[in-house]
Amino acid sequence: MDEEHLRRAIALAGEARSSGNPPFGSLLVGPDGSVLAEDRNSSVSDGDITAHPELKLARWAGRELDADTAARTTMYTSCEPCGMCAGAIARSGLGRVVFALSSGQLDGLRTSGGGFPAVPTDGPHLYDEAKVPIEGYYDV
Repeated sequence: MDEEHLRRAIALAGEARSSGNPPFGSLLVGPDGSVLAEDRNSSVSDGDITAHPELKLARWAGRELDADTAARTTMYTSCEPCGMCAGAIARSGLGRVVFALSSGQLDGLRTSGGGFPAVPTDGPHLYDEAKVPIEGYYDV
């Protein structure tokens, strides 16, 4: 069944590309094997750099599914989720992700680079001040 759902994710990636967007697609399958939601990349047509299908489905799951159901879902996606999407998936509580292409395989298909430049970071700073609003927040 994984291959059937992966093929649908790949078809969604093709639809995204046909509509002028980056070629990525994903679907979310419930515990009973039914497709709960599906989406494709729309970052160009929406003018939104975060409009990745994995992120959109993780947000949908966070809004629409209870924690138990989310934990028993599987996301099928045409390519391994990027860092942004992986973070959203983890926070949404999804149970499993199955992808067709790895990030390394995707990079190998990029003949003109196509990556993003590294953004320099500088930190941590002001620990004593920065911890004040956070202390105790995660104590349950």
